[in-house]
Amino acid sequence: MIRDYREADIDQILAIWLSASIKAHDFIESVFWNSKISEMRDVYIPASETLVYEAEVDVVGFYSLYENNLAAIFVTPDSQGKGVGSALINDAKSRRKSLQLTVYKENIPSIEFYQKHGFTLLEEQIDEHTGHPELIMEYHS
Repeated sequence: MIRDYREADIDQILAIWLSASIKAHDFIESVFWNSKISEMRDVYIPASETLVYEAEVDVVGFYSLYENNLAAIFVTPDSQGKGVGSALINDAKSRRKSLQLTVYKENIPSIEFYQKHGFTLLEEQIDEHTGHPELIMEYHS
């Protein structure tokens, strides 16, 4: 079930974000992701429209929208490949006429996931925080 984020979800969201970020971005040191936990908790999640995917009593995925940006979409590593990410991205697409996102160029599985869901490449840039190339992708309904 997809529902609105509640403050009580924050620890589960941060755990999902951290474990999925480290797994998906193994080309970036895990210390970088650990250093961003407080920013996620105190800045990014509160500033965004966040929805969670709840399976029984556990949050197993979430996404955050900031204006027309899909700022985050993460699923627990154990729940990946089971349709949770597709349900989340389809829900996000139903809430906006267009969406943009950035994804690391080295994160091939995520790029393929976004392409499968109708996102196309706009441009490439360098992430100022990590120095790694990232793609800006866009979806239009």
